[in-house]
Amino acid sequence: MLILNPAAGNGNGVFSIGPAMEVLYRGGYIPTVFYTTEAGEATRLVLKHAMEYDCVTCVGGDGTLSETVAGLAQLDSPPPLGYIPQGTANDVASSLNLPRNPVQAAKTIVNGKAVKQDVGKFNESDYFTYIAAFGAFTEVSYETPRENKQTLGHLAYVLQGMSQLPKLNSYPTVVEYDDGVISADLLFGSVSNTKSVGGIVKLKKSGIELNDGLFEVVLVRNPTNVIEMNKIASTILLQNFSGSQVMMVQSKHVKFTFDKPVKWTRDGEAGGAHQEVVLENMHSAISFLI
Repeated sequence: MLILNPAAGNGNGVFSIGPAMEVLYRGGYIPTVFYTTEAGEATRLVLKHAMEYDCVTCVGGDGTLSETVAGLAQLDSPPPLGYIPQGTANDVASSLNLPRNPVQAAKTIVNGKAVKQDVGKFNESDYFTYIAAFGAFTEVSYETPRENKQTLGHLAYVLQGMSQLPKLNSYPTVVEYDDGVISADLLFGSVSNTKSVGGIVKLKKSGIELNDGLFEVVLVRNPTNVIEMNKIASTILLQNFSGSQVMMVQSKHVKFTFDKPVKWTRDGEAGGAHQEVVLENMHSAISFLI
């Protein structure tokens, strides 16, 4: 089952998929292509058809992949997942060291092995593949115009983020996790299962596994002055998440409580505004072909 988002990345997915499909045919697969035309369609297609196939492959960006994973996570014994990246950031491809070239990605699907990966559950009915977050810059990914993403790539995210600097907000938050409770005024919070965020921030690979049943929870306290703001920037660049301004904990369950609804993003797409968010790690929910 080949799920194709023709609008992902620079829109070349439709043109580049031909040679990739030839690799799949020669590898013994008979692909059936399903085009997505609107948000949420990939999930619906997976729920309806995935169990009819030996493999489900997503051709698109992180958003299309997230929808595909959301469908697979709701199935009992879902088929393995292949990924042919066509988006702007492709954080999941970076974490799994998957090739960006469609032909090489297809060869990985034919010759690769299936490895289990955790999936995040967001409140009662939503899912995420690699990150759920709120606060500073999290609106960038879904507020950046699609044509800018396709033309400028990562630069589009940076420019859109710079335009948000005058309106950064902080959020009084209570965070409950496996080992304790944190109450703080937060500039940013994320719950992730990835080694790369936006292709820019790299989390240390040591100690971070994609199938350990644990999230990495990153919390950034609201700075009170320029010195603290600079400390936050340098801390993130140095991947030091144990300071007073930036901290990281690992947890299977996480609950965020705010004094008013706060906007979230899931895998780079709008995740709605919530006053309470409960996140659960679904251990080994899917199998990725790598």
